[in-house]
Amino acid sequence: MLQQGLANQMANSSMDSFDRYRASLHGTTTLTPADERALAERWRNGDTAAGDKLIRASLPFVISVALEYRRWGIPLEDLVQQGNLGLLKAAHKFDPQRDCRLITYAVYWIRAEIRDYVVRGYRLVRIGTTKTERRAVRNYRKTREDDPVVLAASSGLTVEAAQRLLPMLKQRDVSLDATFDGESPQVDRLVSHAPSPEEEATRSAFEERARERVQDAIRKLPAREAMIVRERLLQDDPITLEALGSRLGISKERVRQLEERARRRLREDLAELHDAA
Repeated sequence: MLQQGLANQMANSSMDSFDRYRASLHGTTTLTPADERALAERWRNGDTAAGDKLIRASLPFVISVALEYRRWGIPLEDLVQQGNLGLLKAAHKFDPQRDCRLITYAVYWIRAEIRDYVVRGYRLVRIGTTKTERRAVRNYRKTREDDPVVLAASSGLTVEAAQRLLPMLKQRDVSLDATFDGESPQVDRLVSHAPSPEEEATRSAFEERARERVQDAIRKLPAREAMIVRERLLQDDPITLEALGSRLGISKERVRQLEERARRRLREDLAELHDAA
């Protein structure tokens, strides 16, 4: 029901319909972790209204991800619709008992659906963009002629263009979801060395906790040491000991000593987090 509803919302591939869709999401509020877990639990127990609310809260995020892929020339509303499908897949697999937000878990699936759509769509739009290419495509489909000279002569392409086009024409688009002779779909038999969604979610959650712990540890430092840490350790272009000493009115050596003491305190405070990793 959720999938059908989102598909209906994104139907009619005009920008006006997409603008209306985006306007319909204005005012969508971000859920707290507690509210998200509660809605997910209710959805798992059969409350479809809770599932609608859970997913709706994440729809604006899907748009932000889809915008990253618009340079490929695919209609934005199509990208968003595919991203929504990825969100739905993730939501169905989401375990509210894990210490992880839905968006953190779902971004893997959202990007995967959009990337797959972009790859398929980009290949299609790159073949047959000119009149001579379209003529060559038609001739190849009729005759299966694989001599670039003959294909060029029959279509008006240059021989060089025909040589570039033939490898793409010879490729067969095969669905990875297709099954043959009772075998499992090919997609289920592909070897992937990429982290699983659960591993990605766990890593993202750990990194978020790590950032929070580092900031908490810095806040416990004396003000001068906290400043040194931020200026010396957390900047892409750290300030020099001498420049920082001039700002604080102390020697370069004193800044170095304070930095070392701050490092030691941070290591001690973050030791527990390191062990948990």
